[in-house]
This record gives sequence, C-alpha cells and structure tokens, in this order.
Amino acid sequence: MNTEIELRRAMSEYVAGVTASPDLLDEVRRRHHRRGVRIRVLASAGIAAVTVGALPVYGLVIAGPSGPVTPGPSAPPASGAATSCVANVPSQLIPKWARAGFTAAEPRIPYVLGARGDIVALLFGNPLAAPPRRDLSNKILWASRVALIPGDPLIIEARLDGSRTTVRRTVPGGPGPSYLDLPQAGCWHLTLTWSRHTDTLDLRYTPQPG
Repeated sequence: MNTEIELRRAMSEYVAGVTASPDLLDEVRRRHHRRGVRIRVLASAGIAAVTVGALPVYGLVIAGPSGPVTPGPSAPPASGAATSCVANVPSQLIPKWARAGFTAAEPRIPYVLGARGDIVALLFGNPLAAPPRRDLSNKILWASRVALIPGDPLIIEARLDGSRTTVRRTVPGGPGPSYLDLPQAGCWHLTLTWSRHTDTLDLRYTPQPG
C-alpha cells in the first residue's frame, strides 16, 4: 500500500469532519512503521495531528484548544468591500490596517480588497481608465495586511478578461503608491506577489470617451 495515499485518505477524513477510528490508525502504523512514518494522536481530539517524515501536508487544518490553525495568515473580505469588476467603485470605510497616513478618524475612499484579504488597492484615480485620462491619473495606493520584507517589490501580473493579453508591472519597494496604467479597457484579473505573499483582485478600466 502506498504510504502517501493512505495518509491522504486519513487526513481527508479528518478535514471532512470524520473522526478516523483507532483501527485505521493501527493499520497505518503496522503497514508503514518501517518507512519512517510517525503518527501522533491526541486523545482529546480524536485525531489532532499527523506528523509525516519527508511528506507534505495537503492543506490539513488542525483544530486545537484555541480554534482552527491555518498554514498562513488570511482574512475574509471586509464588509462592503468591492469584489466585482465594477467601473465606479463606491467609497467605503478603509480597513483599520490600511489607514496609515490618513488623518481622518474614519477615512473613506474607493478601494478593492484582495480575495484573501491580505492586500487592498486604494483607488485615487477612480474610475480607472485606459488610456489614462489627462485630468485624473490611474493612481493606486497599495496597502498590505501581512508583514513585509523591506525592499521586496510588489509584482503585478494582469490578465485581460476574455483574452490572452497579459502584462507585468512592478512597484519597487513593495506595496505603496503607484500609477497602474494598463494597455486597454476592460476587466483585468490581477495576481499580486510581494514579500512571499500572493493575493488576487479584479480592476476595471473604462475606455476614454470618443
């Protein structure tokens, strides 16, 4: 029996909320104790952890006394955050972690939050336009909820919806002020990478009036 497949099955049962039986654990121990596989069971939780030498953990969420523990930080989108590719993003109360530099007690500005909630695009050039307008630039202030590596850039991979058109932009020094001009109007799907974090969001660029 393949060790990795057996452990995947045991972990999948746990993640789905099914408590593996002691018989299953004994079977895994008997079959794989010579392959360097070690299984630790906390009696208070049925199966609280599975430790596997030299094998990856496939998205396992371990529940402990203080609640779920996930592999990395994440947060749900803030209430009222723009999640669709709309042309005119409404002004909203900025998340508390993104208010550095704002003097108002409750600053409101159009913004789009990343799908993971780890980054936000504060739109000073709302609505964004392609090509950029003369009276209003496509200025975006990027703010990160998660820790930054000093000097690490923000890499933006943008793909135009319904096409194979992709562009790459770089914000030196990481999340901060930028002018994000994209080659044509439409809904752009952005993949953002910075300081070993990744998030995604959508931005719509409107065409210039004829």
